[in-house]
Amino acid sequence: MNPAGDVASQQAHLVTVSTLLMLLIIVPVIALTVLFAWRYRKNNTKATYTPDWDHSTMLELVIWGAPLMIIIVLGLLTWISTHLLDPYRPLSRIDEKRPLAADHKPLEVQVVALDWKWLFIYPEQGIATVNELVTPVDTPIRFKITASSVMNSFYIPALAGQIYAMPGMDTTLNAVLNKPGQYEGFSANYSGAGFSHMRFKYYGMSTSDFDAWVAKTKAGGGKLDRADYMTLAKPSEREPVRRYGSVESELYTAIINRCVEPGSTCAAQTMAADAVRVRNAVAQKAMEARICTPNDALALESTSRKN
Repeated sequence: MNPAGDVASQQAHLVTVSTLLMLLIIVPVIALTVLFAWRYRKNNTKATYTPDWDHSTMLELVIWGAPLMIIIVLGLLTWISTHLLDPYRPLSRIDEKRPLAADHKPLEVQVVALDWKWLFIYPEQGIATVNELVTPVDTPIRFKITASSVMNSFYIPALAGQIYAMPGMDTTLNAVLNKPGQYEGFSANYSGAGFSHMRFKYYGMSTSDFDAWVAKTKAGGGKLDRADYMTLAKPSEREPVRRYGSVESELYTAIINRCVEPGSTCAAQTMAADAVRVRNAVAQKAMEARICTPNDALALESTSRKN
């Protein structure tokens, strides 16, 4: 409810509108409850007592009609916002006053949830950080998110809603930050003993400051290769901020396919081999059925000629 990005701002607006709509029913119900309790209290002998009353068309219309209309409006809001705020949906604007060009290119950040820390890889810049996320303001960001071992939830409340980080899977979050500053990010899904400290700082900077930060990180040296990642992925708590001036190519792909360790087979290769075996098995069964089925006229004719 304190947004610094356009997506979070739209979500806050949705929560506010939904709450006000629901209060249209809740407030009158609470007020009438208090009114009835006061008016029909035991010592109020002036209140009309009608024990045989059982129906009022007007009252029934109000009781059922008003909530029904509010539910319909809430349903429409939910339907529209679910599609507009789909985390996989590419952004169409920087904020409500500034649209994005159709051919814009977002900044990609690859996010890996580790035990119990966050790894951020910038593939275009060729750098990586641990427990520190930096992006320029007013620039669309496309987060590609996965996890090393157990499911987590990537969440920066000021930027956008949470989205799960799952091992062997790749989720996406499109967002944009509109205000420079320092924000909190954390895991919103319990993942073990170090979960409470699985937090990071998110810094929004101007484009020039972001470029200077990237240059400084590169100049700082250090390379994140597969061996370093295997060490980093071991469970640890309260990890300090780390920066890597270079990153081994296709490391994120190897993390998703769970084949960072030398000699391991990537999940994509296993699935591709399984798909080939299934296709071959289906084709073989189809061929055998065509040859061996008596209802196949061509097969019967061929068999009779041979006999």
